[in-house]
Amino acid sequence: MSTSPKPVKKVPIHLQSAQNRVYIKNGQIVNHDKTFKADVYIEDGTIKFVGPPSEIVVPGGVRIIDASGRLILPGGIDPHTHFQLKVAGTVTADDFYHGTKAAVAGGTTTIIDCVFPDKSESLVEAYDTWRAWADPKVCCDYALHVGLTWWSKSVSSEMKIMCEELGVNSFKMSMADKGVSQLNDSELLDALERIRSLGALALVHAENGDIIAKNVSKLLASGVVGPEGHELSRQEEVEAEAVNRACILAHQMKAPLYVTSITSKTSAEIVGRARRSGYCVFGETLASSIGRSMHGIPKHERIYYATCPPIRESPETPSQLMKSLAYDDLQVTGSDNRTFKKEDKARGMHDFSKILSGTNGVEDRMSIVWEKGVHAGLFDPSRFVAVTSTNAAKIFNLYPQKGRIAVGSDADVVIWNPNATRTISKDTHHHRVDFNIFEGMVCHGVPEMVLVRGRVCVEHGTVRVAEGFGRFLNPEVRSPYVYDVLEGKVKLNEERNGDDQHVDEQLNGDMKKMNMTALEIEIPYQESLSPSQGLAAGGGGGSLGTNSPCGLGHVQGSRNMQESTFSISEELDKSGNRSCIKVRNPPGGKSSGFW
Repeated sequence: MSTSPKPVKKVPIHLQSAQNRVYIKNGQIVNHDKTFKADVYIEDGTIKFVGPPSEIVVPGGVRIIDASGRLILPGGIDPHTHFQLKVAGTVTADDFYHGTKAAVAGGTTTIIDCVFPDKSESLVEAYDTWRAWADPKVCCDYALHVGLTWWSKSVSSEMKIMCEELGVNSFKMSMADKGVSQLNDSELLDALERIRSLGALALVHAENGDIIAKNVSKLLASGVVGPEGHELSRQEEVEAEAVNRACILAHQMKAPLYVTSITSKTSAEIVGRARRSGYCVFGETLASSIGRSMHGIPKHERIYYATCPPIRESPETPSQLMKSLAYDDLQVTGSDNRTFKKEDKARGMHDFSKILSGTNGVEDRMSIVWEKGVHAGLFDPSRFVAVTSTNAAKIFNLYPQKGRIAVGSDADVVIWNPNATRTISKDTHHHRVDFNIFEGMVCHGVPEMVLVRGRVCVEHGTVRVAEGFGRFLNPEVRSPYVYDVLEGKVKLNEERNGDDQHVDEQLNGDMKKMNMTALEIEIPYQESLSPSQGLAAGGGGGSLGTNSPCGLGHVQGSRNMQESTFSISEELDKSGNRSCIKVRNPPGGKSSGFW
């Protein structure tokens, strides 16, 4: 049964163009809720037809792509990036051009960056600055969160302008970074109350800033000054305490909460328990935390891996976080892409409190989630689509414009080859940074072609993007997938009929029977970065790292993920009871902040 009302009619030759008309045939479509065989016709950046070839008359002058043996996925959505961010007298290596180019190269076609105002700076002025930086450079569509780095009546007033006039529907607060951007509990409560009244979404970076400040002072005084002090000052319980407190504060204010950058098993479990208790909370983990651990990383190299919260020491943590994604304690994967070159990172080598926190991830996020999730047997391709695209689209009110292969959706499409490999390397990535924390990792599953609003931007390892092609998305407030739950109209995991004329809109997909033994698979940690792996200065760029002349290494005998039988087991259910802008000159250098 076609999802297009009528076949596409032939048009005159002079109106036909392969630049804006693409026909994808013989592929397997994967949405968050189901997979099915169908062809896709794209015109003027929009999906116009999804269905069997017998129901469409393909116009002349159309580019035809044969996707035999491939999966047709909605483009990835990375809701956590920091491009062109000014920090402590420097700026992140990836600006909005290089950052979004890297994103597209890896199959991500929408990003959400975060406006980070200086203390006492107007939210509107900071927003204007970010738009002035981003609009001329972005290669894919984007939206913005706005950080609440201080609290006052003027901030509260400007939040309404953000929501009603400037296309912002989410605000981010930090419970860390004492003396710079940390909000205390009283301020958090006021901000959460305001966010709820506006129909927006609260994002929180959850670490206890007071404990961290005390730990930093003690460690430095005791002579612990190297990069290892970074992790010692921000232990897992420091994250977990703040996650728990954030959930309670938001619940008290009846505000929806999105916890960013979850890096530990304990924090993921807290979010899961809160959700099962009826709290409207969503959890995000990062490519860096599921892609590797700090186990085996020499002390002098740890500076390159420094994130906030930190990548954890235990080699078991990546698999534990992947399990949390599999059984829905966590819903979203981001990258927190915040890159600095080696020489900038080295500033903190002898004083860990001066480390510039952040790593790469926006290009490799999709491949890492596939490798650690689908290839490892933890979940099926539909769940992969959910945690890399659809859930973020729903939470941030971009769905179904984004996050779905369906008639009327934007033609952000990834043709994914599940039987190919690529090797991650600083020598082939598209970041403007001279190292990659995933150096040498072999990933099964390759974004063979990537279309951004119908434009073919990646083709067999060759990346061709257009600077400024991306649009600002202007998402509206009151996402129904958040507020319908918050207001009791639907339960958190309740299925409901969608516009696609089938039971569709359970927030995290209708997972099938899951093989629970797969959850016990230990994901081995990667070898540490070393001089021989290219930590010496060098640029990125070029094509995707691959293992053959066409950029793909074939995997013999790989499992057909279309035949998966995955979902939550009854045992788990019982034990867990899971039931418009004015452009101004950019302000001065931004202060350091962990976002």
